[in-house]
Amino acid sequence: MGEAPGETAPHHHVRRAVVTGGAGFVGSWLCEALIDDGVAVVCVDNCLTGSADNVRHLRPNSSFELVVADVAEALDVAGHVDLVLHLASPASPVDYQRYPVETLRVGSLGTMHALELARRHKARFVLTSTSEVYGDPLEHPQREDYWGNVNPVGPRSMYDEAKRFAEAVTTAYREAHGVRTGIARLFNTYGPRMRVDDGRAVPTFIRQALAGDPVSVAGDGSQTRSICYVSDTVRGICALARSEYAGPFNIGNPDEVTMLSLAERIVALSSSSSGIEYVARPIDDPERRCPDISNARRLLGWSPEVESGDGLRRTITWFQGSAS
Repeated sequence: MGEAPGETAPHHHVRRAVVTGGAGFVGSWLCEALIDDGVAVVCVDNCLTGSADNVRHLRPNSSFELVVADVAEALDVAGHVDLVLHLASPASPVDYQRYPVETLRVGSLGTMHALELARRHKARFVLTSTSEVYGDPLEHPQREDYWGNVNPVGPRSMYDEAKRFAEAVTTAYREAHGVRTGIARLFNTYGPRMRVDDGRAVPTFIRQALAGDPVSVAGDGSQTRSICYVSDTVRGICALARSEYAGPFNIGNPDEVTMLSLAERIVALSSSSSGIEYVARPIDDPERRCPDISNARRLLGWSPEVESGDGLRRTITWFQGSAS
């Protein structure tokens, strides 16, 4: 495994971690993975878009603690902390457009509070950023050194700019205060525990297909995304957390699909009779989205393992079970 200039290879052991946004979709999977790895977890979430139900199965475990709190207000955790993983934020357009100010607050004040916690405890800090920092990219596939094409006052700006600021302040804390930070840019994660009303493509298509309703495809469906199963995303976050690399690192699956083909695939996997219904395309909806994961492969030893057909089948099965 190669090393970046001035950085060291993975080495440190984590005994106790704080996960902000830990009751959310990805956060709950991350809490579970850490506990399975022998790490004690303090999950901090205000449950604005997450849910305590996502971590209900973890609560009897003595290594797990749920703290219901808003990290944009303050974040203080007693006892030893080795690792701070900052996931707290609305993540779907439906949610961050419903809560624009809250999204900006958690991306700014919340990130600073999480960084201060890591600074006080001399802990490793990992920010989960997003492919949305690339906006509607003019480079394809997207590499981490691409600066992006973002509309700072558009309908997605509250999320895009919150994450871009979060990356900037994370970098500043590394340079000014020596906090051992890392940045992961997540690409279109999907899987069990997504809300049925999440608003993103995969849960929406599955909900509609299982109900036999027309599946709504925006525009002509030619725009692309690269979907990554949640267990793969979590492995990528953990690989970065165990390292000392700053990143940013793209964490996503470069298996690029059009929205139309994704909708058709979900209909087929659901054995649904649903047809396709074309609807207006949202403003600033990115045309193409695909990560270059060369750095994650080379430096973190990470790449996705779950094939999209298998991941979609697992997700459909979960949605069927949660509806019964």
